[in-house]
Parts: sequence; structure tokens; C-alpha cells
Amino acid sequence: MAPNDGIFTDIVATQPPKDVMEPHGSNAFALNDGAAYQPEKRLSVYDEKILEASRPSIADPHEYPPPTEEERLTLRKIADSIPPVSYWLCAVEFAERASYYGVQTVFSNFIEFPLPQGGNGAGAPPGGTQETAGALGRGEQFANAFVLLFAFLSYSVPIYGAYVADVQLGRYKTIMIGVLICGVAHIIMIAGAAPSVLQAGKGMAPFLISFFMLAFGAGMFKPNIAPTILDQYAHQQEYTKVLKSGEKVIMDPEATIQRIMLFFYGLINVGAFFALATTYCEKDVGYWLAYLTPGILYFLLPILLVVLNKHIVKKAPNGSVLANVFKITGMAIKQNKFRLWGTGYFDAAKPSVLAAQSIVTFNGKPISWTDKMVDDTARTYAACTIFLYFPIWVNNDGGIGNILSNQGAAMTTNGAPNDLLSNFNPLTIIVVIPILSYIIYPMLRKYKIKFGRISRITFGFILATISGVIGAVVQWRVYETSPCGYYASSCSVGTGVSPISIWWQIPNVSLGAISECLCNVTAYEIAYARSPKGMKAVVMSFFLFNTALATALGEVLTPVTVDPYLIWIWAGLAIALAVQTIIFHWTYRKMDNDEFMTYDDDRELLEEEYRRNSLVDQTNDSPKSEARIQGLDGEKVG
Repeated sequence: MAPNDGIFTDIVATQPPKDVMEPHGSNAFALNDGAAYQPEKRLSVYDEKILEASRPSIADPHEYPPPTEEERLTLRKIADSIPPVSYWLCAVEFAERASYYGVQTVFSNFIEFPLPQGGNGAGAPPGGTQETAGALGRGEQFANAFVLLFAFLSYSVPIYGAYVADVQLGRYKTIMIGVLICGVAHIIMIAGAAPSVLQAGKGMAPFLISFFMLAFGAGMFKPNIAPTILDQYAHQQEYTKVLKSGEKVIMDPEATIQRIMLFFYGLINVGAFFALATTYCEKDVGYWLAYLTPGILYFLLPILLVVLNKHIVKKAPNGSVLANVFKITGMAIKQNKFRLWGTGYFDAAKPSVLAAQSIVTFNGKPISWTDKMVDDTARTYAACTIFLYFPIWVNNDGGIGNILSNQGAAMTTNGAPNDLLSNFNPLTIIVVIPILSYIIYPMLRKYKIKFGRISRITFGFILATISGVIGAVVQWRVYETSPCGYYASSCSVGTGVSPISIWWQIPNVSLGAISECLCNVTAYEIAYARSPKGMKAVVMSFFLFNTALATALGEVLTPVTVDPYLIWIWAGLAIALAVQTIIFHWTYRKMDNDEFMTYDDDRELLEEEYRRNSLVDQTNDSPKSEARIQGLDGEKVG
């Protein structure tokens, strides 16, 4: 055995100190994190061994026995138990989304229409009339612009919120800041909707202040809540367990994270139902109640988060991870002679490959990353490129803007609101989520039927494509049977509507909803599993940003989203998604079979540290330190 082999064998069985695992700023005991090189403060690998030797194993193989290769092939995989605190954090997401959808739904009428004549002065129309609730009277174009702006900001600001969380403050603190900002925004919004303020014509200023605060607060909150929920599931590695029935199974982290995210997404859509309550509030009472109702629910969040504080597993910020990703990217570009992509592209940045070329520094400083970090960076970029396929899919799910409601207004409703069917989207999701989580997915795992990450997204894209085709067919039939033909949206001839029932929209809405359960939930899983520990919120924000891109795409297509072109608005996006689906599956099909998550290898990290010490800091490995290690080896920690 080589002189240092015993050192690495012992170190692998130990857990690094807490400050190494969750670094807070500068840490003299942590492995090189890319900060300025200070050899006089650096511990040698032997001193690291002394520091770590008394730490317990991070994963006790007796408590969490890893499966053998034979067991992986034969044993059934099931989801592990979910920590109770994860459910409470999902409830936090429910309240935040209820607030978001509750106020967003009434923004359009609040901005577009003036205070109804003969109303109560709070925005509600007179009882028994067909008038629409309103307040500011700024017109349709102004209202549409601000509704789209709110959605765009809410899904683009998360990039900043994620950066603050992963690099500076930590995710839980950033969530708290977002909640407090939104809480203040709700107070201003409620006050600005008071009847006296609206009747005086002074409602615009407080509305705009609360509008931008709410979008910013949501951006601080949204990218951090899902990673924080998943962080509570601590043992994210597969292990075997014997159930009470006597069956030996594999507790699978992918199945567990999938189940958590399904529950998470289900509660998001329960929150979306809050829009029904605020819609009735604006029409029957006024906007002060429409904004107060979700506000009351939201005001409970700070209390709940404070109560949960001591029970939450918190991940500290670690700016070195993001810094190393940038360094690895720069080195890969340089080593590939500024070619921007290719098979094994990032391998050129691996320290082991660079060392063979006698390259041990980057920008004049010792290389601060490992081969494992390079592999993680490649996985992260792969996830982010997957997300670029989502904007076209988003615009197939229910169509662009209000095209679904527009279609419903030209159909026979028999007294039902023309936007009623849009509520079948969250209803379908709430029904489908438990079916997937407790019936379909467990059955597929039981019979060893592979339904991997890329397969799920592909199937979701296919369902959304069919949904778009159905939307086009229904729109064609509406045009063909409307008294006004291909100008059905503003028809005033005869009944003014097609005899086709609005309930024919259900297949369109329901298929789009099922596709969300497959695409969005899987994207949450990928964003978490394929990102480094210190970049999970950042990668999640890149996924969310694609909703902002979808909103921008919808805005670009708005001028042609009118009669008589509505068939092609549905069909064109469906065709685009069909083509994209083929390209997507062919490009990423192999990802179904790769590792769901990768794990830090203590041996690799320490060998990498030893290699660096040997090349750039050999003076640290003194005979005295080696003697101390040899003495320690005689006192193995049990």
C-alpha cells in the first residue's frame, strides 16, 4: 500500500466539519473555495485529517445499507418517508400562490374599467346588472400591458432572488425577505383600494407601488421555496429497507423527490382556486375585499415561518460554487479554442486533464475545482438547455393570453361565465396528482417499466400538442357555425354565438393540465437534482424564467391574435411544439438512464487536495504533520 493510502481510507469514513459542509463566508478549514490563495493559512491534508477524524459518518451503512447491483435489478423501488416540515413548507407555497393568483386575477378589470356608475364606490357594479367591476379606467391596452408585465417580472426577478440566496443570504432568509416585502405590498394594495381613495381618483399611485413590490417579493420567494422543501429530505441516497410485510425494497431518492414535488405542485393549484373567491369579492363587494381576502391568508406566513424556523434544515450560501462554475466555463471555452459546444466539452476543464498538460493555475491562482465539479457543471448546463424547450409548451397550455376565454365567449354558455372552463385546469391537476403519485408511478416501478425524466416531459409535450390541435378544431367549428363566420369574437348577429357548447373546451383544458403534471413537476426535479449544492435556487430560477420568456412570446403574437386568424394561433403553436418534441426527445433521450443525482466523494475531494498540495504548496506536508497523522491512525474512531 502506498504511504498515503491509509490516510484516504480513514478520511472517506468520516464526515467533514459542519463549516466545511455548509460554509459561511471565509472558512480557514474548508477546502479551497476559489478565494485568494493564502498558503500561510492553508491546512495540509494531514491537518484536515486530524480535524475530521472525530466526526461521525455522513451516511451510516448499517442504518442506510446501500443496495448491491443485483438488488438494484431485482428489488422494487419506493418513495421514502417525507419529513413533516416539508408539508408545512408546501403549505407556505399554497398561501403565497393563493395570494398571487388571487390578486392577479382581478388586476385586469381593476385597471381597465372605471368605477361602475351607480355602484357602491368600491369597484363593484350595481346589483342585478351586467356591468363589469372596475376602478382605474385606464383601458384595455394599458391593462393588458400591466398584466403581462406583472407575470414577466414575477418570473424574471427570481434570477436575482436566487443569486442573493445562493451567494449572499441563504435561501430561508431570502424567503423571509420576500414574504415581508409581499406583506407590505398587500397592506398598500388594500389601502389603495379603499372606496374613499378610488372615488377621489387617487388609486393609481398606491396600486403601482404595491404592484411592483408584489412582483419583486414573489421573485425573491419563488426560486427558493422548492429547493428548501427538498432540502428537508436529508438522506438523498438510495438504500435498502425491509418493510413490515417482510419485503425488502430500495428507498429511492428520485421517487421521493418526485412525490414531494407532486404534492408541492398540487398545493400550488389549490392556491390557484383562490382566484374564484376574489372574482366574486370584486363583483359583489369591491376591490378592498378582493385584496384583503388573500392578504389575510398571506399575513399568516411570517408567523408560520418563525414557528418553523428551528425545525428547518437551512443551507448556507456558498458563493464559491457559482464562482467555480464561471471559472470552469471559462477554462472549457479556452481549452476548446473558443468552440462553444461539443461532446465531452467540459472534460477539457477537468484538473486531471489539465495536470497532464502541466496546467495547475487559472488566472494566476491555483485551480480551485475538482473533476467532480466539472461533471456537475456539465449536468447543470444540460438542465438549463432542457428548460429552453418550455416557452412554446407554455403557450400551448391553454393558448396565448385570453384566447381560451375569447373562444368561450363565442360559444353557447347557457349562463355559465365564458372563463369558467379555465378553472378546470387546477381542478384536473388536483385530481391527477394523487393518481400519479400513489397509483400510476408506483405501478410502473413495481413492474420495472421505465418512465424516465425525458420520457415524462416528452409525453407531456405530446399531450399539450394534442390539446393545441383540439383548440384549433374547436375554433374552426366555432367559425363555421357562428352567425358571423370567421369574425365570431365580436358577433352581434342573431344570438351572437355558435351553437357549439362551451363544454367542448374541457378536453383542451384537461389535457393541458395533465401535461403540466408531467412537464413542470419533472422540471422541478431536474432543476434540483442536476444542480450543485450551492446553485439550486439559481438553476430553479432559470427554469422559472422560461415562463417569462413564454409571456414575452405571447406579447409578440398578440397583434395577430384576432379574428379571423385564431385557428392558426392554436394550430401554429401545436405544430411548432410537435416538431420541437421530436427534436427534444432525440437530443436528450439518453438522460433517462443517467444518474438522477451525484454525490460528493470524500476520497476524490481529498485526493484532489493532496494533488494540489503536491504541485503548489508542498511545504505544508511536513514530516511533523505526517508523524501526527501516523499517531492518529493508531486511535481509530469507532
